[in-house]
Amino acid sequence: MTTLIVIFSVILLILGLIGSVLPIIPGPPVSFIGLLLLHLFTPFFLSEDILIYFALAAAIITFLDYWLQIYSVKIFGGGRASTIGVIIGILFGVFLFPPFGVIVGPFIGAYVGAIIESDFDLIKSFKIAFGSLIGFLGGTVLKFIYSSYVIWEYVSFIF
Repeated sequence: MTTLIVIFSVILLILGLIGSVLPIIPGPPVSFIGLLLLHLFTPFFLSEDILIYFALAAAIITFLDYWLQIYSVKIFGGGRASTIGVIIGILFGVFLFPPFGVIVGPFIGAYVGAIIESDFDLIKSFKIAFGSLIGFLGGTVLKFIYSSYVIWEYVSFIF
């Protein structure tokens, strides 16, 4: 039974790493659940301090991931239509043009939303879309670092 749980937790860790790039899968929480399964249902034991640290980090990074993209659009001058464009772009990009749609979709969505907002000011719209891209990449980097660190801890803990 322990082997099955270890295999399942490894699958969750891999899904968490994939989720750091794909916004459909919440990467940090999935990685944390993989680590938690190892702690709760196997003889491998992590300290409660480490588990609390990873839980808080997963919650903060998940919040920052969504907040960074919206905030960066607003910093670069975007409004409600740009923000809605980012969200629509993420959804279409993920499903229609994987894997590059994750980056291109929000950019195009923010651009179209900004064009509607700014009375067809193409340069300002490009700047807002670039802000969306910066926010997305910032959130992706945070999630990837977290998920990679959880895997590192997992591997160093097992071996």
